[in-house]
Amino acid sequence: MNFTKTNEIVEKKSRFLGFLLECENETQIKEAVAFLKKEHKKANHVCWAGRIKTPFFEKAVDDGEPSGTAGRPILGVMQKKDKQNACIFVVRYFGGIKLGAGGLVRAYARVAADLLAE
Repeated sequence: MNFTKTNEIVEKKSRFLGFLLECENETQIKEAVAFLKKEHKKANHVCWAGRIKTPFFEKAVDDGEPSGTAGRPILGVMQKKDKQNACIFVVRYFGGIKLGAGGLVRAYARVAADLLAE
């Protein structure tokens, strides 16, 4: 898989691995999700958000995290930075300490923001 940029943060022993993929269609996103789930079999979550300009596509996926705590924060960062024709994936390895809804939102948004930083 040809990711444009990657990063990692650790928050209360949980590892968040970020991946930025430049893409032009939904098929590329589905292939990347399958690739990441295969590569990171022991990960607890593969959350993502994607935006494609034409045809219009916008989606956020929490992959088992509490509703609205993973995909939506990633999508919000992409909207704020007006990033299109791209998808951001965040693979989370749970570290044993619950972060709470606010902690999850901050962690996922931070990974996305770091990936889109110039």
